[in-house]
Amino acid sequence: MHANFWLERWEKNQIGFHEHDINGHLQKFWKTLQTPLSNKIFVPLCGKSRDILWLLSLGHQVVGVEISPLAVEQFFSANKLQAKVTDCGIFQLWQADNLSIYLGDFFDLSSDHLTDCTAIYDRAALVALPAEMRQQYVLHLNKITPDLKSSLLVTLEYAQEEMSGPPFSVDEDEVHNLFADTHAIERLFAEDVLQNNDNFQQRGLSNLVEKVYRLQKNRMS
Repeated sequence: MHANFWLERWEKNQIGFHEHDINGHLQKFWKTLQTPLSNKIFVPLCGKSRDILWLLSLGHQVVGVEISPLAVEQFFSANKLQAKVTDCGIFQLWQADNLSIYLGDFFDLSSDHLTDCTAIYDRAALVALPAEMRQQYVLHLNKITPDLKSSLLVTLEYAQEEMSGPPFSVDEDEVHNLFADTHAIERLFAEDVLQNNDNFQQRGLSNLVEKVYRLQKNRMS
């Protein structure tokens, strides 16, 4: 799945993955990470998520990466944030107060971009990628976050043959295959939420299980 796919989705406003409200799992489970409020948080493939605002409201510094210029522009415009925009190598860096968003490809990030990021919030990154890219994503994530201590991960599980992603189905076995070598994994939530999602019902799903995990980085990783 190439960058042009996501650029086209944003240009056509095909962004059913975008949540207008702050994610309830974030509000309920973020405290389980016990991340000091002054710490820097990384939000991969952040889109124009309002979850960023919630993390900022706690006192965190937030670093995001997003490939769509439309998403970044709409985030700053909709939330009446005055952006300072500078060139940063192959990225364009958008900043406002404690927020920094790198406009560009996640796979071009290096550890220099994410210095001091101690936690990750991933609601829409892992599930946005097809199976053949998810291991590449996790390997790169581990490489560029040397200061990481913990992550909050939200996934979806459904019969993949019933719907073509994104979002893709990422089952619990795959979460363990991807992260068990480097993290302790704790499932915090699991529930079939299909009845609350008309869009996914219309796309033909028979069930849709949402899961939330806390990932704690192993000290030796």
